[in-house]
Amino acid sequence: MKERKVPDVVARRLPRYYRYLDDLLKKQIYRISSSELSRKMGVTASQIRQDFNFFGGFGQQGYGYNVEMLHKEIGAILGLYSGRKTIIVGAGYLGHALANHTNFKKRGFMLVGVFDNDKAKVGRKISDLTISDYDGIADFISENQPDIAILAVPRTAVKSVAENLISLGIKAIWNFSYTELDEQENVVIENVHLSDSLMMLSYKLNALDD
Repeated sequence: MKERKVPDVVARRLPRYYRYLDDLLKKQIYRISSSELSRKMGVTASQIRQDFNFFGGFGQQGYGYNVEMLHKEIGAILGLYSGRKTIIVGAGYLGHALANHTNFKKRGFMLVGVFDNDKAKVGRKISDLTISDYDGIADFISENQPDIAILAVPRTAVKSVAENLISLGIKAIWNFSYTELDEQENVVIENVHLSDSLMMLSYKLNALDD
């Protein structure tokens, strides 16, 4: 049980722990020490123990970590068993990619709707869903109560779309629209900039060339 505020840097390591533990389970590895986990993850054993102590520890002295139990505990901390209903707004190339290649169900999310304001796209299929007209999103949100909206809309529209969705009851926004959305009270905002990762790759490559 969490007893104090968890630093953002610790919280951001949790998905990586979860992903690695998932890989261990696929390899039928059910026990691991903090030192072994440290070598695999590139994080010190001390840091791993400090991270987990924010949530109660999980390890046993002389035994290490039960991989299956730890995987489930981190999944619960991340809220992956809540079945969060999720919608995508923007059915262009990026919206299609997110719908088709992001395994929402495996990660504990339910993709329940895809919306666009382009009438030519409305009625087409993405994955198992039919693209709906953005004009009807208020009724959809009222009836289905999704928690999360993924934005893949042009930067000129992102702020107005976000404000509308928040007013309709959306609690969290995963923003891929190349424009930063400001934090808002009682709403979770995660701004994603794919180009940042590419630029970091270029920076590291440039450092190698020096």
